[in-house]
Amino acid sequence: MGLPVCVHAATGDFEWIDLFQRESGFSQFKLPVLIAFHTIVYKEIPQKFPALRFGFIEVKAQWVPYLIHELSRRIKERGKSFNQNIMRDNRLYVACQTDDDLLYIVKYAGEDSLVIGTDYGHSDTSAEIEALRKLRHNSEMSPGVLDKILYDNSRALYGLDV
Repeated sequence: MGLPVCVHAATGDFEWIDLFQRESGFSQFKLPVLIAFHTIVYKEIPQKFPALRFGFIEVKAQWVPYLIHELSRRIKERGKSFNQNIMRDNRLYVACQTDDDLLYIVKYAGEDSLVIGTDYGHSDTSAEIEALRKLRHNSEMSPGVLDKILYDNSRALYGLDV
């Protein structure tokens, strides 16, 4: 159908929420997205469904280098080769935020796998109304990479042929 599979910060699992009811909200709402990313790559879901695109939304992007490094070790331990372009080749997109260290993240994610993300709907740690403008004007990234993050990569993730 051309729709992406997007994993958003939150969970509908009440047992999971109850398990972490006394913590800050990270384990309840952010950790499931990281688990989903790891599982999708490790279980080779993109290879089984080559037309799907996967988005990981409203969890920043600072975790991407850690998980890619973690996955590379686990994949190599299984005797398989690890592709450095794992995000691009598996059609994985992560929504970054304006305070992410994008220069560092792009070294691991590549410039074709980040989209801008902010939660316009309500006030939480991901809400930033001026995110698009702020990223464009306050970034150390090259204009070409910024265009990808702000426009091209989102079009690819959401299948928008405008």
